[in-house]
Amino acid sequence: MSADGQGRSHWFDDEAGPVVRPYAMTRGRTSHAAQHRLDLIAVVVAEPDTDDPGADPTLSPEHVDIVDLCRDTPQTVAELSAELDLPVGVVRVLVGDLVDGELVHVNRPVPPAELPDAGILRDVINGLRAL
Repeated sequence: MSADGQGRSHWFDDEAGPVVRPYAMTRGRTSHAAQHRLDLIAVVVAEPDTDDPGADPTLSPEHVDIVDLCRDTPQTVAELSAELDLPVGVVRVLVGDLVDGELVHVNRPVPPAELPDAGILRDVINGLRAL
């Protein structure tokens, strides 16, 4: 804490801007019911038929920012976290809220266990070359 010469003290520097704690953005929640689907590379896509999210008074500015970013281009959870400068856990909770409100949907990546085996693909390619 430093004094500014006029007897007032500063708890942060002037470049820090407004400070809102992550737990305030999520209303104290650390997870969401849909969180099991929200790994870092899950792609968040805005629903095409949604109205202007800024007109909804129940949404926070961060919710609106997520919908706006995903409306232009689908974004991964990691990209949203970086773009909004928010912790990944906060973004997961906020995206879960938006999924519940049907403002966005999430496309999960295919788990590696469900991908075809590389050996099978190699055999198919070799078979096609043999024709």
